[in-house]
Amino acid sequence: MGIRRKVIDAVVPDVHKVAPKLNRGFIHQTLLRAINGVGPLPSAAAVAEKHLRDNEGAVDQAVNDVVKTHTGLAAGEGFVTNLGGLTTAPATIPANIAGLALLQCRMVATIAHLRGYDLSDGRVRNAILLCVLGEDAVKQLVRKRRIPGRPSVLVTAPVHDPELDALVAGEVTSALISRVIGKRAAGTVIRRVPVAGGVWGASSDGWNTWQVGRYAARELMARRHPH
Repeated sequence: MGIRRKVIDAVVPDVHKVAPKLNRGFIHQTLLRAINGVGPLPSAAAVAEKHLRDNEGAVDQAVNDVVKTHTGLAAGEGFVTNLGGLTTAPATIPANIAGLALLQCRMVATIAHLRGYDLSDGRVRNAILLCVLGEDAVKQLVRKRRIPGRPSVLVTAPVHDPELDALVAGEVTSALISRVIGKRAAGTVIRRVPVAGGVWGASSDGWNTWQVGRYAARELMARRHPH
């Protein structure tokens, strides 16, 4: 399985320590690993620079490639963690959540770096997590006035609001768990056939990751040229 298997192996041990009570500390740890790299996975900045070189400095093309690459990785991760059918579901749910969280956080962090944002900035990190949360969920939080605005608003705020850290992390963790559990419930009949379950998981995680990537590409517009 190559890098797709390594994505799971890099984070599963820590997930099993906190599962089934995944908390906001999990998503903050995952974001740090996505930004800094973990095990065989390079940092978001290194991934960004590679895609930039591959596209001869064309930032938007590099962003598109980042989304495509991570969509493919998420589909592969979704296939692996949904391959065993219903009997393996309890053991693979934490792995699925961990792998999806790491890939989506790294994808959005890579896009942020390509668009010229400082990944050590708390405002940028909260904007990354909001992108992972997804457009519909962000709109609901804005409508309820639980957050001051979309990722594009948070990332350009005058100062970082530490009180948002726990709120955003909690919402993202809940959303990731809901996506995986909801996918399992929706594919219950399909998952009775092990390989069909893998295909279902691949399509679901791939599609969701593509949506997150396109949302991040729209929200994290170029702030400055990275070079």
